[in-house]
Amino acid sequence: MAVQVTVLPSHRCLFDDPVQICVVGLLPQQVVTLRASLVDESGELFQAHAHYKAGSNGELDLSCSPALGGSYSGVEPMGLLWSLQSKAPYKRLAKRNVLTPFYVDFEVYEGHGDMSHLLGKCTNERWFLGEGVKRMSVREGRLKATLFLPPGPGPFPGLIDLYGSGGGLVEYRASLLASRGFVTLALAYMAFEDLPAMPEILELGYFEEAVNFLRKQQQVKDTGIGVLGLSKGADLALSMATFLPGIKAAVSISGSGFNSFIPLRGDGFTVPPHPYDLGRMKTDDESGLVDFSDILDDHRDPATWDCRIPMERSLAKFLFLSGLDDANWKSDLYCQDAVQRLQQYGREVEFCSYSGAGHLLEPPYLPLCQASIHKVLGVFVHWGGQWREHAKAQEDAWRRIQAFFWQHLMDSDIPKSKL
Repeated sequence: MAVQVTVLPSHRCLFDDPVQICVVGLLPQQVVTLRASLVDESGELFQAHAHYKAGSNGELDLSCSPALGGSYSGVEPMGLLWSLQSKAPYKRLAKRNVLTPFYVDFEVYEGHGDMSHLLGKCTNERWFLGEGVKRMSVREGRLKATLFLPPGPGPFPGLIDLYGSGGGLVEYRASLLASRGFVTLALAYMAFEDLPAMPEILELGYFEEAVNFLRKQQQVKDTGIGVLGLSKGADLALSMATFLPGIKAAVSISGSGFNSFIPLRGDGFTVPPHPYDLGRMKTDDESGLVDFSDILDDHRDPATWDCRIPMERSLAKFLFLSGLDDANWKSDLYCQDAVQRLQQYGREVEFCSYSGAGHLLEPPYLPLCQASIHKVLGVFVHWGGQWREHAKAQEDAWRRIQAFFWQHLMDSDIPKSKL
């Protein structure tokens, strides 16, 4: 019998779908190496491999067969995906065009050596846009955004999705959330088209336009919308939930409870950025990686409190997520501070910090990026994180985010069909 590699339940799935990788047709107890390969849109090759030993029936099932070494060890059903690493250092795997999939080749090679004798292979198509989800470019008023609409009349919960200070219009998280039943608006706010790379000021009115645009969509449930943000996008999400009407729930990922780096101007007030000194950033002599974690003045100093976002004024629900191995930002400390402030005012708040997780908590099965170029600053930044722990954190965080928004925007659990 020829060696066959299969991906179940289907070779085609969404990127955040777990799959079962199986090999049949091996000899009893045969030792083999499995390798995953993915070429991103810039031509960068990402690979992972693991050593296995077939069972007495000549089969492998990665959901129960332990890896004996390689990129990871132990029973890790999705290890070949979350341990993908580029040949060149400091590369981040991210999807630019969500209309096309990533193709992941799973190959099985004889032995635990040089991977020269290929026994079998298959390809897994991992999509970022579910069947029937519509993608619409939005250039209305000042808005630079992309709207994703799930199939059907709805009503669906509505979300605004913000990424960090690297700027641009990042769509892959929003498209996956739309594939799970949310009308999602991916919103750019810096370093995109005519938006400056480092704005002198951000206007709250710009984000209010996004809220109004999303709320008027027919398929969006009219009881309020949600907003989620990563890093700089996280404190913007908190500011939106605090200062703008119509926001019912906000998720902060690797963020802080104060305004960072850029003044935020509202109607008759401005929230200044938390004081910082770039002279306190550290550069590793060997790697050249930059560590920004100490650049801020002490957030406990009352002289910095005018930079705090007064979240206690908001009626929104809040979820804070952070990694304890964040090497870029003291996100766990800053999130704890925000949570304590809300609790002092008797507010209900959810908070989860993950041991071994870094700064860039992404949708599941995107591999850990420990360091990469910061597109706006033009330096290589250390993000932190440990491979296995970060992967587990991303799976848990993704479930929590969806459950949180379903609960507070639709007053229901996650629909089984969306899981």
